[in-house]
Amino acid sequence: MHISPRHPLLTSLVNTLRDTTLSPLVFRHTIHEITKLLAYEGLRDFELSSKRIKTWRGEDTFEHIDESSIVVISVLRAALPMHEALIETLPGAVSGFLGMRRDEQSYRSVLYYDRVGDCTGKTVIIVDPMVATGGSLCDAIEIVKQKGAEKVITLNIIASPEGIHAVEQAYPDVTIVIAQIDEKLNENKFIIPGLGDAGDRAFNTL
Repeated sequence: MHISPRHPLLTSLVNTLRDTTLSPLVFRHTIHEITKLLAYEGLRDFELSSKRIKTWRGEDTFEHIDESSIVVISVLRAALPMHEALIETLPGAVSGFLGMRRDEQSYRSVLYYDRVGDCTGKTVIIVDPMVATGGSLCDAIEIVKQKGAEKVITLNIIASPEGIHAVEQAYPDVTIVIAQIDEKLNENKFIIPGLGDAGDRAFNTL
């Protein structure tokens, strides 16, 4: 199931990313802002837990998100600005990282790094700005499911219709929160209109 929030602010922020004259700093900052809006949608139905805290008039009990029940997984390296924004909002969450690269011949994802611990009973939030073919996101979902994830939510900025369809077909139980679904994939499996290589643009990679 995918959720694509319709809001003028979100649309404007996503389209700002398409401007190739943005500095890496502004590009990362814009991703931060988009990620927090996506997290708002992704956690809309998250169950709250009671927590006793010290207030100005003594101890009292209030409802909070149990951040220790959340694991934030980023797909390196393009997702790092999204990851940073999310753990700023949820500082008690556990972090994990997956390194994946695209094989330019087969267009399939290749896993080269796995730093994800046990996810048993956890809500896993996978962040990845781009969903092109959906291959790397499907692989990431499979990894966290094998590690025991109870619920999987993905936060993504831009996707192709083909990529979203592939993920939904493979994992109908996963909630995909996507800021913008673009027109299509081209013959080289790049999203059109897209925004270029998010990792290169975020970190000024030559």
